[in-house]
Amino acid sequence: MNNDTIESTNNTPFPRLNEAAPDFTANTTHGMKSLSDYKGRWLILFSHPADFTPVCSTEFMAFSNLYEEFQALNCDLLGLSIDSIFSHIAWVKNIKDNFGVDIQFPIIDDLSMKVANDYGMIQPGASDTSAVRSTFLIDPDGVLRAMVYYPMSNGRSIPEFLRLLSALQTSDQNGIATPEGWKAGDKVIVPPPKTVEEANQRAQEGYEYTDWYFSKKSL
Repeated sequence: MNNDTIESTNNTPFPRLNEAAPDFTANTTHGMKSLSDYKGRWLILFSHPADFTPVCSTEFMAFSNLYEEFQALNCDLLGLSIDSIFSHIAWVKNIKDNFGVDIQFPIIDDLSMKVANDYGMIQPGASDTSAVRSTFLIDPDGVLRAMVYYPMSNGRSIPEFLRLLSALQTSDQNGIATPEGWKAGDKVIVPPPKTVEEANQRAQEGYEYTDWYFSKKSL
C-alpha cells in the first residue's frame, strides 16, 4: 500500500498515547454520554464489530462479570458498535434472557461512525463499516494512556485490561514501572539511573539489585 492509499483511507488523525483522547457526545443505552462525564474517573472505551454476534457476546459478559472490580479501581466501562440504540437494547435483553448476565454499562449508538472514526476503530483492511475490537484506557484527566487492537475473529482477554488498569494506576502513584505479567502485590521495577554517579550508587540503595539498570522493590 503506498502513501496515497494510506492518506485516502485514513483522513482522520489516529489517536496517540499520552495526548487528550478525542472528545465525543453520543447517545447510549443509558442516555447521552460525553467524555467530560467521566472526568475524575478512569474510562475503558471499547468497540465491537456488531450486536448479536457470538464473540462479542462473550466479551460483553466478561466485562460485566468484572464490572464491580473495574468500579473498585475508579473505572467506568463504555461499549460501542455501529448499530442502533434499539439493536443494543434488544441485544442486552437477549444476553440477559439467554445467559442470565446483566450488562451494567452503557453502549454507544454510533450509526454515523463519528466516534469510531475519531478513535481509529474502523480498519479498512478488515471492514469498511464495522469497528474492530479496539480498547482504549483513558485516565481521569481525559488523556489516552493505552490502546489495544484485536482482530474480528478473536476475543479479548478482559482480565488483562483489569491488570493493565491496576498497573497504570500503580505506576502513576509510585513513579515506577511494572514487569511483564505484573499483578498487584508483585515487586515493581525501579526507574534506572540517569547519570554515571547514580548508576555507581544503585547497588547500595537497598533495592533487589541485579545490575545498575535493573532493580526491583516491593511497594
